[in-house]
Amino acid sequence: METGSAPARHRVVLFAVLSLGTAAILAVSACSSAVQSPGTRVGQPAEAPFAWFNAAPAPAGWKTMELPDGTGVLSIPPDAAPAESDPGSLSATATSSTGDLRIYLNATPRQGSESLDNWIAFRLDHLADENSSPPTKIADRNGMAFLGGTGSCVEDSYVTHVGNNRYREIACLVAGNKGSSVLIVAASADSWPLYGPVLERAVDAYRAE
Repeated sequence: METGSAPARHRVVLFAVLSLGTAAILAVSACSSAVQSPGTRVGQPAEAPFAWFNAAPAPAGWKTMELPDGTGVLSIPPDAAPAESDPGSLSATATSSTGDLRIYLNATPRQGSESLDNWIAFRLDHLADENSSPPTKIADRNGMAFLGGTGSCVEDSYVTHVGNNRYREIACLVAGNKGSSVLIVAASADSWPLYGPVLERAVDAYRAE
């Protein structure tokens, strides 16, 4: 999904065609526990790109999933559960009681020519190839001090070929002692004010190995 390989691209398309439901449903039936706890981040001034970023262990009650190659550990909120993923990758989702997808999290070992230096352009080029229009970059930052490693991240939104749905994501390449991995967290652009804070926490808690 994250690195531009054929199986990875299929994961982007799979996520893109899933429905997140209407804004009314999201507002009434928000995920319990962590997803309902945006804390002080909503409306926080962005003095610098990714000003909210603060690498730290996940809150109590979150679960962890380790990549099979040992390059990264993904933390997911209590309402999320492991989901089908490409071999060697990890995915998790949180859904409503009716099965509508709310948030999507994925970690994948680095598979292509992406690097900390070229990651932002690499990711945006990949999204432009896969979707109906060039993505809109919201923010980017290099040299981020993740737990156990260093990362480059981009936050963006894009519109899918299928359904013309707009999604918002944070995509990071994180390098640790054992290698590099890609972290993707995403939700409907319309629901980002509700779910963005918990996805930011997942970025904070991602650990390189």
